[in-house]
Amino acid sequence: MITGESDGARQLRLLPWCGLHGGPAYVIVDPERSGPVSRYADVVEETHLEMAAVLLGHARELAAEAGPAELRHLVAELTQALKDTLRIASGVRR
Repeated sequence: MITGESDGARQLRLLPWCGLHGGPAYVIVDPERSGPVSRYADVVEETHLEMAAVLLGHARELAAEAGPAELRHLVAELTQALKDTLRIASGVRR
């Protein structure tokens, strides 16, 4: 995700992880080429999205037959996956 001015001036990218105190983390990006932090953020975002897809498949399989403990664990994992996915999506909209 890149936000900021589009005329080649300073642009910020929302990173898919939190900053030191739990707030948003950004990196200044060069529109001409991506740096190592931006490339790593791309990998993290892709991993989050792949994990969410796999987890959704597991949820579909487990929903009908899982017990209370499995369902609590599933809800916790789905909540984290949704949080990660929404963070990526909110960054794309900016």
